[in-house]
Amino acid sequence: MIARTVVAVGDAPHYDVIIIGTGAGGGTLAHRLAPSGKRVLLVERGGYLPRERDNWDSTAVFVKGKYRAPEFWIDQHGNEFPPEVNYYVGGNTKFYGAALFRLRPEDFGELRHHGGLSPAWPITYEDLEPYYTQAEHLYLVHGRHGEDPTEGAASAPYAHPPVEHEPRIQQLSDDLEKRGLHPFHLPIGVDLSQEDGGRASHSSVCIRCNRVDGFPCLVRGKSDAEVICVEPALRHPNVEMVTDTQVVRLETDAAGRTVSAVVGRLPDGSEVRFTADVVVVSCGAVNSAALLLASANEHHPNGLANSSDVVGRFYMRHNNLALMAVSKEPNDTQFQKTLALHDWYFGADDWDYPLGGIQMLGKSDAEQIHGEAPRWAGAVTPDMPFEVLAHHAVDFWLCGEDLPLAGNRVTLDGDARVHLALDEKNNVEGLKRLRHKLQGMLGHLGMHEHHLLSHSIYLHKGMPIGATAHQAGTVRFGTDPAASALDVNCKAHDLDNLYVVDTSFFPSIGAVNPSLTAIANALRVGDHLMARLG
Repeated sequence: MIARTVVAVGDAPHYDVIIIGTGAGGGTLAHRLAPSGKRVLLVERGGYLPRERDNWDSTAVFVKGKYRAPEFWIDQHGNEFPPEVNYYVGGNTKFYGAALFRLRPEDFGELRHHGGLSPAWPITYEDLEPYYTQAEHLYLVHGRHGEDPTEGAASAPYAHPPVEHEPRIQQLSDDLEKRGLHPFHLPIGVDLSQEDGGRASHSSVCIRCNRVDGFPCLVRGKSDAEVICVEPALRHPNVEMVTDTQVVRLETDAAGRTVSAVVGRLPDGSEVRFTADVVVVSCGAVNSAALLLASANEHHPNGLANSSDVVGRFYMRHNNLALMAVSKEPNDTQFQKTLALHDWYFGADDWDYPLGGIQMLGKSDAEQIHGEAPRWAGAVTPDMPFEVLAHHAVDFWLCGEDLPLAGNRVTLDGDARVHLALDEKNNVEGLKRLRHKLQGMLGHLGMHEHHLLSHSIYLHKGMPIGATAHQAGTVRFGTDPAASALDVNCKAHDLDNLYVVDTSFFPSIGAVNPSLTAIANALRVGDHLMARLG
């Protein structure tokens, strides 16, 4: 049941749980709670993403940013920038690449990087492992445990076999193995059934097209939170949802120990209020922190859950590079995102510190390359048309760990506008060396050695700070209330009924996509809430 009308608090029902946000955290939590019979309300800032041809149009999605939120945040220099955020049912998972990695076991402990220390988590890999397995099965992850030498133990195999490589990527995998490396099948969430040779079967929802990465899926073949979790949850009569309702503040009771009301703003500017026994914030790391800061009151003058002064601090977003190599032979691959490499995740023979991981991106096309042309001036031969360059393109994503610095911070100004301070040179040496590793192999991988082009358009950004897709860390959890905002169950230390269940809780981010960890943690917190609610 989908509630499309909202009423004043005096007439509205009281819920067991209100979940603010419908992405990887909030949507998954709703799915976990739905069979319990507890009354659950999802509050979503946006509406449903329109299904239209532009969903798969490179110019609309990447060049014009048609679906990106029409808002600007402000950096530490006072400059506005467009963040890579999308406000729709399903959150940013509508646009994510569905690469669903587990953190490595070592990522849960303290790790020394060239740029500083990555702190330990208050839980271990073993604590989260059963939920990783559940998350992989829920989100239809295709992969094969045991191929990646850096991965931790798994209690069960993936429920679906890996997405098979197309010929050019299989050749790349073979060439990497000849170099003594360990390429593996990238774990990816798609509703795909394969015939011999990896072709999509006639009954497969996913059609193995070249729109897998960064595009919303028109055929609903990508495992996003709307398709996998929100819609199934709403089939339960005890789960409702309101859309186009931005939560602007949380109010507390007279003692300041309990969230007593969730206050939302409708498109016409009017306010609505909801109440629940438990309130869960899952708006994304930046907006979750902003909501807690905006909810300051006499009992919580620095914002809710912020007696430790960590809310908004320790923002992370990975050190990422999107790169395009040029294959000597044509690359006819459609579904390119099937391979990853972690041989230098924790270090290299010539470097004692972690470098990070390499994985494939979705296949670039002529429209994307045309959009990059101003940045690539002089970097490619002028006699190679965009269409030819696109036909030979092989696209890589390099991901290094961004360390949690107290000064990397979300704050609000007097007009409640989001400010984001970021040290863009934080722990970047490992990523530079990872790029050098890839560059040095190009000649052995059938690529032109001198063409490794920065693929900035994949980051939806006009400047590095705009790449907020992997945002995390602003409401960190821990055992010490003086140094963390949340306890190990992601409940605020300072309040009895407030939880935060998105990537905000991360104390560190590792060097893999954070979505699966957010999903697994939402399942873990869901079990805790069901026990709490009886």
